[in-house]
Amino acid sequence: PTPPHSLAGLSLGEYTALVCAGALSARDAVRLVRRRGLFMEEAGAAGGGTMASVIGLDREAVDAACREAGGVVVGANYNAPGQIVISGEPEAVARAAALAKQRGARMVRPLNVSGAFHSPLMQPAAERLSAELAKTPFRDARIPVVANVTGGYVRTADEIRAALAAQVTGSVLWEDSVRRMAADGVTTFVEVGPGQVLSGLVRRTVPEARMLQAGDATGVAAAREHLSVIGGQ
Repeated sequence: PTPPHSLAGLSLGEYTALVCAGALSARDAVRLVRRRGLFMEEAGAAGGGTMASVIGLDREAVDAACREAGGVVVGANYNAPGQIVISGEPEAVARAAALAKQRGARMVRPLNVSGAFHSPLMQPAAERLSAELAKTPFRDARIPVVANVTGGYVRTADEIRAALAAQVTGSVLWEDSVRRMAADGVTTFVEVGPGQVLSGLVRRTVPEARMLQAGDATGVAAAREHLSVIGGQ
């Protein structure tokens, strides 16, 4: 079968994408994900941060609200147009949330999380994960992977290590990642895993995209059959 044009995974899903790309073994991925979760949990307990979703406001307005709020608060997830998550110190997140409402956000909702993920408050976790990544064998990816932190492709082992380390404190640029793949000719996106959350985000970003879901073995088989019929990317 023809390999996909590229792969991507949102936040933790980036590890799955790297395994599928042949850059990381499944065993090493499980070990890294476990360590990553532990490091982020401990950083969250020490840092006392939080997160909130902002719906119906564009990126520039959300970023401006974070800057005006002061303290530590940043855009953590740019999931799709008008769907952004902010992260940081509780007081700063509350101020940014209030400013976002003033600027016209349709909804701002606090998230029930144990830390300020994808923010500078995760720096201790990033440093600990970097040490784990340094001693983990990576291979150059056989299929390009679009990195969360840049919205661009990574292929070499060094690029992959750097992207995974930066992701802990950096923003997840999912909207940028989807736009990059679409701009490079991808017209069909296959969501592998339960649910259709990512499919919804892709549709909001690239309305003309064709979406396939492969949430179980039956879905995977159906997606493969569909792709074999339509061909293309």
